[in-house]
Amino acid sequence: MDPKTLAAYDSDAAAFAKDWHEQPAPVDLHEVVERYFVRGGNSADIGCGCGREVGWLNANGFSAVGFDASEGLLAEARRRYPELKFAAAELPELKGVGTYDNVLCETVIMHLERAQIAAAVRRLLGIVKPSGILYLSWRITGDCDIRDAKGRLYAAFDAALVLAELKTTTLLLDEEVVSASSGKKIHRLVAKKPGLEIRE
Repeated sequence: MDPKTLAAYDSDAAAFAKDWHEQPAPVDLHEVVERYFVRGGNSADIGCGCGREVGWLNANGFSAVGFDASEGLLAEARRRYPELKFAAAELPELKGVGTYDNVLCETVIMHLERAQIAAAVRRLLGIVKPSGILYLSWRITGDCDIRDAKGRLYAAFDAALVLAELKTTTLLLDEEVVSASSGKKIHRLVAKKPGLEIRE
């Protein structure tokens, strides 16, 4: 994770959490999850922030745990959703993270340096169980890296960099849309991991 981005989230976690909870509901994300995620399976939200989607997942039949690199945001998540599970983990390594039927990573990987993105996608796919689902999105900001007023990195990279790491999967969704929640342009992918081969 980019250190300046992580520092920004840690230092102003309460303000970020308030902003995210006051945004319109991400109904487009919810529709994608309802359509593609494995019902009855376990789920992980990687880069869960203040826990908004972990709360929604658990309330809608997708048993979920949240992971984030920011201790400040994790504290906000635990305060807002004390009955749910949250833990520290940082891309691209995701040390200590197990495997899940559904993995959600919503607008996180653009906070990594471009050189780390392929490894992060490989690791995200690695924590998906056979026949499981990976939802992955990132914010599109143009042809060059930028930092916002808070110091957060938005790395610029071609979707081909991500798709190359998903070549063993079945791509169920690949689209560029404007997020219903943030109003920002994002690239969104849903990939199904191959199942285990059964040998006679």
